[in-house]
Amino acid sequence: MRLSSIGSEFQFGRRATSALCGLMLIAVAAGQALAAGCSFELQGDGRVAAVIDARSFRLEDGREVRLAGIEPATSDKTTDRRSALAAIVVGQQVTLRGADDAPDRYGRQPAFVYLASSDSLVQGLLLSQGDALVAADVADKDCAATLNAAEAAARQAKRGTWADPSAIKNTESPGDILAGIGRFTVVEGRVLSVRQAGATTYLNFGRNWTRDFAVTISRRMMPAFAAAGIDLKSLEKRRIRVRGWVEARGGPRIEALRVGQIELIGEN
Repeated sequence: MRLSSIGSEFQFGRRATSALCGLMLIAVAAGQALAAGCSFELQGDGRVAAVIDARSFRLEDGREVRLAGIEPATSDKTTDRRSALAAIVVGQQVTLRGADDAPDRYGRQPAFVYLASSDSLVQGLLLSQGDALVAADVADKDCAATLNAAEAAARQAKRGTWADPSAIKNTESPGDILAGIGRFTVVEGRVLSVRQAGATTYLNFGRNWTRDFAVTISRRMMPAFAAAGIDLKSLEKRRIRVRGWVEARGGPRIEALRVGQIELIGEN
């Protein structure tokens, strides 16, 4: 091999290493910035023995932990999100925080997880890399705001799942949304109309209710939207981003169970 070729490969390797280090520093900074926003009561600690799936892991003492506040990022060109979590936590000493340490139905402890070595929030690292989505069930406003900020930064930089244009579904293509039935999905579009039928309010994105996408909001959720200063009727003709689990009820549907599932875009 010629010396010029060796030199080129060396320079390429050095640049690649520098780029990787840069991304890691960005992710760590994001994780540390989120620490205050999601700093709940201490729920324990331990060392991570193995990753179970894209948002849960097992500690050396046998406890299983699920990362609260996020959903695994998925798209039509998704990579192995389990590997992303493993690269961050396996072998690491972690601290668990949360408002409630009651296990979920699978026996996993939901928690906001911090790396003891850097005080970085694991959820923040995954969100900033584009390897996770903010979940629909984050009740704490400060925590929700900081998690959303980390996701937005990755989305704007097109990192991870956001590099794939199909990661955000368009309401003008209801078939693409319906293909993700049963999956946690992010959808964007302009609300055509807001209608109430019985105890349900519909944010309609098309005229054909048997085919087009809609967001459903039950009557019991109205006080929460009112308390947040959101008049649902005012969303008519506005562009919004909605996240949640896709269901099929004629056309594709997402039920809004929390105010934070709906965001105004391009106008706020």
